[in-house]
Amino acid sequence: MPSTTSRKIEQSRRLQQRAESMIPGGVNSPVRAFGAVGGDPRFIVRGKGSHIWDADENEFIDYVGSWGPLILGHAAPDVLDAIVGAACNGTSFGASTPSEADLAEMVLAAVPSMQRVRFVSSGTEATMSAIRLARAYTKRKYIVKFEGCYHGHSDSLLVKAGSGVATLGIPGSAGVPEEFIQFTVALPFNDIKAVEYAFQKFKHQIACVIVEPVVGNMGCVPAADDYLVALRLITEREKSVLIFDEVMTGFRVAFGGAQELYNIRPDLTTLGKIIGGGLPVGAYGGSSEIMNLVAPLGPMYQAGTLSGNPLAMAAGCAMLKHLRDEKQEIYPRLEKLSGELVEGVAAAAKDSGVPLCHNRVGSMFTWYFTPGPVTDWESASKSNTEAFGRFFRAMLDRGVYLPPSQYEAAFLGSTHTAEDVQSTIAVAKQAFAAMKG
Repeated sequence: MPSTTSRKIEQSRRLQQRAESMIPGGVNSPVRAFGAVGGDPRFIVRGKGSHIWDADENEFIDYVGSWGPLILGHAAPDVLDAIVGAACNGTSFGASTPSEADLAEMVLAAVPSMQRVRFVSSGTEATMSAIRLARAYTKRKYIVKFEGCYHGHSDSLLVKAGSGVATLGIPGSAGVPEEFIQFTVALPFNDIKAVEYAFQKFKHQIACVIVEPVVGNMGCVPAADDYLVALRLITEREKSVLIFDEVMTGFRVAFGGAQELYNIRPDLTTLGKIIGGGLPVGAYGGSSEIMNLVAPLGPMYQAGTLSGNPLAMAAGCAMLKHLRDEKQEIYPRLEKLSGELVEGVAAAAKDSGVPLCHNRVGSMFTWYFTPGPVTDWESASKSNTEAFGRFFRAMLDRGVYLPPSQYEAAFLGSTHTAEDVQSTIAVAKQAFAAMKG
């Protein structure tokens, strides 16, 4: 268990001040900022397994895991070996390499709804491209998304986008003209009547419905019973494309993602996170009929110099091979440990009289500082973010690193141990006591 003694932060504070002199807010992604929780961001210098160390040599049990991709933990040997081996042959060519087809073969074998796949460099690129493809396929303009779901920072999707936008209190984004979002319909999550109404209002005009099958950007919010089934039936009836954004859930909640877990086949799927083994990557794919519209075969243009980068492809192959070969052991263990962790912390809150509810799907989870339940953005937004900030700081001071936002999912990986879990529960008990003191 990391030490609970007084922690130095001088080096992290100095690095933050230096970064702020050159980088907006000192961060290259807003979710790394600590503004919503108070205190100073920690600058991480190394990780091993389930633990990370900051620039002041403070050790933490890590439940961020680079926001999900490090399901095998930090510095996983198989992944590191693959990256080093690929790097020795060159870092980028701007040309095709064998590893692209290697990773494609593994992805397609794991995700039956995908017959063709195109690799890109980020989840934002994947969702942006999938929506463009859906519009090209249907020859329609409108898209449906859900409040609190984040699908990257492309203009048409920064509408009620949850996550970092919600943490910062930004309603959408400056710099996005109204004309760019006039064809985006944002609906409450888990409300199928709202979806039916939208399809009636925009009859034969909706190109696609894009959804996180398990939301991870207003915290972890699972779909209600039969909600995803209803989305599948409606989109089939209306000849609209159903897109599962599995950038976060792919290979995380099950080897074949949420669509394996819930036995639903979307028309298009977006992936990221785990399929790059911690390196920048994204992907979108679906049936051959739809994917054959992508250039150079078809008229829907999308390109990228670093798409299919050999380092990311090598890391992804190593990651997916490990998960494939050991999935019968890894996923049940993740389910067991995650359940013990989430229930243990919730019990500690109840014992301390702290109002708290929780959501979990597999190794994705969130503790909400509200009596709950949390089923959509409206109920998530009732969380006491000030109380979450106190909890976050108390956990951080005691050696547990959580997402610095009430509206981000946390993650457990295969290298977390039973000792990590019990240590975290013990720290949570101290944190709740400190919050009441």
